[in-house]
Parts: sequence; C-alpha cells; structure tokens
Amino acid sequence: MATTTLTADTIADTIKDNEIVLVDFWASWCPPCRMFGPVFEASSELHPEIVHAKIDTEAEQQLAAELQISSIPTLMAFRDGVLVYNQAGALPAPSLEQVVTAVKELDMDEVRAKLAERQAQV
Repeated sequence: MATTTLTADTIADTIKDNEIVLVDFWASWCPPCRMFGPVFEASSELHPEIVHAKIDTEAEQQLAAELQISSIPTLMAFRDGVLVYNQAGALPAPSLEQVVTAVKELDMDEVRAKLAERQAQV
C-alpha cells in the first residue's frame, strides 16, 4: 500500500477508522525529510495493513501548529485512535521497523489504563 496524503479535513477520520496510522510530517525543502521519505514508503509496502500517511507542513501549516510540530520530519503513530509515539528526526529503516513492531505489540488496555490514571491525577 502506498502512502496517503492527509489534510486537516481527513486526519481525524483516518485515525478513527484505522487500527494503526503512522503519520510523517514533512516539507519538500527539508533534506532529512527527503531522506526519510523512501524509508517511510518502503515501510508502507512492507506493512500494507498499516496506514502510512504524510502531511506536508507547508500546505497544512495550521494543522502542524495544532499538533505542535516544531521540527521535521516528525513521526507520529496512532493505535486505536490513541497517540502512542511522537518523535522528530529521520529514522533509518531498522529503527522505523522497531517502531512499527512496538506499536503492533502494544497492550492497548494497559495504555488506556495508564492514560486514565494520568488524567485522574490532573
């Protein structure tokens, strides 16, 4: 499955409607983004069951600001609608594969319990 482009209009439904969504925030003028692009694309071919999406921070400046993207590339991973990974920097293929494996293996009941515990403390 090739990568898909997300916008402010499509991101919420994409995250809600899919078990795992990886989002690459990038810009065409960013050399590390251009280096990470083929790695991300290759991951989308290896893992067709996972939505691999890209958000052009130049075209979606307001969305990038709302999501507090301060450095690109930034990779976010959502599982069952929950943000479970958020890190700036281009990843080499083995590191991206580790992220994919970790997200797949998450115990989402445990993740939700920890989130509820944190929210109760606030």
